[in-house]
Amino acid sequence: MTCNQPIGVFDSGMGGLSVLSQMRALLPHEDVLYYADNAYCPYGLRSQAEIQHRSRLIAHFLIDCGAKVVVVACNTASAMAIDDLRGHFPSIDIIGLEPAVKPAVKLTRSGKVGVLATPRTVAGERMRWLIETHAGGIEVHTVAASGLVELVEAGELTGTRVKEALSPLLDPMIEAGVDVIVLGCTHYPFLRTEIEAYMGSDVPVIDSGLAIALRTRHVLNESGLLTTDLGVGNLALMTSASVAEVEPVAQLLLGETVTVASIPVTSLVLDRR
Repeated sequence: MTCNQPIGVFDSGMGGLSVLSQMRALLPHEDVLYYADNAYCPYGLRSQAEIQHRSRLIAHFLIDCGAKVVVVACNTASAMAIDDLRGHFPSIDIIGLEPAVKPAVKLTRSGKVGVLATPRTVAGERMRWLIETHAGGIEVHTVAASGLVELVEAGELTGTRVKEALSPLLDPMIEAGVDVIVLGCTHYPFLRTEIEAYMGSDVPVIDSGLAIALRTRHVLNESGLLTTDLGVGNLALMTSASVAEVEPVAQLLLGETVTVASIPVTSLVLDRR
């Protein structure tokens, strides 16, 4: 492992680009390999076994491409597969993320916090642990959101369809008196404008993008793996779906012209334990 190898990042699709943007701002000199598993998106509706299998395949691929660390920029994959990944790849740091329940608890004034996440994340043991560990006497209202990932993957970030999808998810939170919203899926920050408009300016909407960027910098620094290159880091975007389907959305979400390569990852992962 050398310090000038790239950072590997993956998500079920384009949602992890919200994390990627934070990482590139904080670590501008680092090269990054980003893999979007669009052909299997969304993970939130798949079984834990399938999520673990796809996560292993992609982590293996990124490591074989030279990744010095792997960032799981997907709440569902982090909840369902992070322990499995660390068991299979013990020689490399695997960094996951979790819904920002702890900081939300510190922000609430009403004592009621809302978490918007995929069905798998909401039902997972990690969510239960987060609430039991950090909520104390705070009420945490979790909502399993369907349809939002698909909107982001289609590049629909505003408009009538977005409002119609958000209404049945956010109305119960408003009725419950929630005054902080946690975005528990990396796709959801791309809908932040509409969510904030719906909830009102006095309701903070938070996510974990900056936290995972800071965590990645800390891990690389502790391992002596921060790049020594002072140039602007290169970004390589890859997908398991078609370029025509993914590239326009990636450019929209990143706000820049980027090239995407279609590289299906289907080979079996070797057991590295």
